[in-house]
Amino acid sequence: MSYILKFRDIGVEDLGLVGGKALNLGILTAAGLPVPPGVVVTTEAYEQVAGSLDLGSPELAADPARARALVMGAAIPDDIAKAVRQFGDVPVAVRSSATAEDLPYASFAGQQDTYLNVIGGDAVLDAVHRCWASLWTDRAVAYRTANGIDHRAVRLAVVIQEMVQSEVAGVMFTANPVTGRRREAVIDASPGLGEAVVSGAVNPDHFVVRDGRILERRLGDKRMAVRSLAGGGVEHVAAEHDAACLTDAQVLALAELGNQVEDHYGSPQDTEWAIDADGTLWLTQARPITTLHPIPQGPPGLRAYFCFSLAQGLTRPITPMGISAIRMLSASVSATVFGSPVADPRAGAPTFHEAGGRIFVDLTPVLRSSLGRALVPRVFDVMEARSATVMRGLFDEPEFSVTHCSKRPAIRRALKLARRFHILPNAVQAIASPEKARRRVAQLGTDLKSRLPLPPGVAPLDHVEWLLSTQIIPIVPSILPAAAPGFIMLGLAGKLLGGKAKPGELASVLRGLPHNVTTEMDLELWHLAERIRKHPEATALHDNPLPPPVREELDGFLTRYGDRAVAEIDLGLPRWREDPSHVIGVLANLLRLEDPSLAPDALFAKGAAEAEKMIADLARRAGRLRGPFIRFALGRARALAGLRELPKYYLVVALATVRDLLRQVGADLAERGAIEKPDDIFFLTLPEAREGGDLRTTITQRRDDYTRELRRRHIPRILLSDGTEPEAVAHTTPTADGALTGTPASSGQITGTARVILDPIGAHLEPGEILVCPSTDPGWTPLFLTAAGLVMEMGGANSHGAVVAREYGIPAVVGVPHATESIETGQQITVDGTSGTVTFA
Repeated sequence: MSYILKFRDIGVEDLGLVGGKALNLGILTAAGLPVPPGVVVTTEAYEQVAGSLDLGSPELAADPARARALVMGAAIPDDIAKAVRQFGDVPVAVRSSATAEDLPYASFAGQQDTYLNVIGGDAVLDAVHRCWASLWTDRAVAYRTANGIDHRAVRLAVVIQEMVQSEVAGVMFTANPVTGRRREAVIDASPGLGEAVVSGAVNPDHFVVRDGRILERRLGDKRMAVRSLAGGGVEHVAAEHDAACLTDAQVLALAELGNQVEDHYGSPQDTEWAIDADGTLWLTQARPITTLHPIPQGPPGLRAYFCFSLAQGLTRPITPMGISAIRMLSASVSATVFGSPVADPRAGAPTFHEAGGRIFVDLTPVLRSSLGRALVPRVFDVMEARSATVMRGLFDEPEFSVTHCSKRPAIRRALKLARRFHILPNAVQAIASPEKARRRVAQLGTDLKSRLPLPPGVAPLDHVEWLLSTQIIPIVPSILPAAAPGFIMLGLAGKLLGGKAKPGELASVLRGLPHNVTTEMDLELWHLAERIRKHPEATALHDNPLPPPVREELDGFLTRYGDRAVAEIDLGLPRWREDPSHVIGVLANLLRLEDPSLAPDALFAKGAAEAEKMIADLARRAGRLRGPFIRFALGRARALAGLRELPKYYLVVALATVRDLLRQVGADLAERGAIEKPDDIFFLTLPEAREGGDLRTTITQRRDDYTRELRRRHIPRILLSDGTEPEAVAHTTPTADGALTGTPASSGQITGTARVILDPIGAHLEPGEILVCPSTDPGWTPLFLTAAGLVMEMGGANSHGAVVAREYGIPAVVGVPHATESIETGQQITVDGTSGTVTFA
């Protein structure tokens, strides 16, 4: 058996033998790209040496040092040793190449070991042995664990490659890893071997190249170089290199080579390169860049995409069936709101796009419209302020210059929509009689619920598509005339008050706001906790099954609110009535709250009283003429603004029914063998659910993709079609005192202990802690009941989290960039919801 493969003989079919790094080098060699000659010691050699050691056992996975010692102590069979020793005195690099390396979602960069300038057969054999052992470095084991890769499934090959005694070497990304811009080469270079750049031991020269032009040139001091020693090994030497170590021609040649590598693989690449004493450019490594967010696939030309998922508080991906359902809803929006029916509702509206399991909306038509520029950023100002800033930053880009100046088509559509849904008379009715308006919207909900059950003789999928395409979206413009006048009256009062209202005072009128279905849910959860507290079994919340009295109390809550969930716009996720573990966890938090003055209902009532007092105070300040109107307007704001949550609530109720119907379809597919289990249907699309056939392979791949995207932490708010993230391009200057700044959302100031929470399910929040999170949807708000303050990375003054924080009377700052990274759990912070700052104690 041969344990050695030459690069030119390696093909994709050899992945299991050679690992990611060796496979990439073999493919690049076959493509005629300049790769130094070499061979790979196959994974079969590693298996023969280490296969009997049971390295995948949980005990060894928890003790990497012992696993390494076992590998190093294992005898190497003579045939393997003979094959490795054949290299003689040619200097080589000996590099690890794991089968789990260079994956599309995990590069494993630097997780295993490399040995440079190895000379002599015995030295090469020793380096190979050490590479095998490095599969079990602490960092490699931790990285595999973090990426969900089975230790038992990983094998390791070893690349033995002729050394390039480089005069200059470094790293090149074929897409900008900071801004995300594709086809923009970013090059770091330093004299000597590339190890100095890769390890971060030197300040290299830095170049950025796009379209054959050097856009940026920043020279490092390059005070150290790694050089080969004559007898083998390397040394670190002090150096003096103030001038650029690459000529412009070499920089451009590198960028062009990077384009060739990217074209070959079809995706942006992280490469290492070297230039020898003869000026020859060599590629020594290529791997996918794993940190770039996928780009939505839309029309040609530069486009701007807004992440709708993130605006809804979702950093996690949406299941394929969840996306498929929202596609149909988007088609209904296009037809209902914009008067533009979609030819294929299953494909969604033309502006709807998906990438990385997230929903994006094409903003390009808005940017190119004078009316769109005037209106949409103002909406974003109160819903998602950071996105508004990014959007305005695109106004000066030539690719997004205004091409549509006429407002008439939009005005005609708006008038047609207003006539169809009686918006003006309903708005007048709401101002005249809020009680009648609330009865009207309650009836809308009752009517929708009456249409949700599956009629006799109708196929479940047909009913699902009927609900999604015609029944859900029209409720939004029907409820809008009841909720919007509340905010309009608040705005009018603010205009009339002018400078007589201090910052935060007007917003405080919305504290303790009545008629908000989400607030009512949260307060009912608190009352549920109070009832459970009276039972002797209250401490047994995590028992399975729950004690009967506790279960009975919980079932009453779930009967009313069980259609809700965390990330509830994704119908692929279980509703609370299916899995109440999140609700039980929140109840456990609430039971730890013992101070009556901090009880949520007491705080809510206090906020309502303060709001009424503020209305009286503002009316008094407005004077005898304007005072009565101010009192009336702010009273109507409190009576109507809480209805803003109803459209989403009804949407969620409908989606819960759609989910139940799809589970019926899934049960039928599972019975026919098309899928493994009923819930697998949520990893299909609506058209696929109709087609049937064997869908198990598709589902397995989709689950893998979904699991991979769950690990993605950073999601761009706005993403251009060339991969650029505009917010990353803009350079922000921090405040002098190191404070974090965002949008004021709920006035007041609180100093307390921060608790950073990325996922509310199972989250532990002690009473009085400050909640720091990426964003929120209604599934998060039960945590507000014990929070002393709120800091969010997303949102604006009128986003969901901001509104609920005001209603509970807790200081809040939203739209704080990188809050969950800048703040650590346990830190003492001060949240100033009036100025919009977060400071560290």
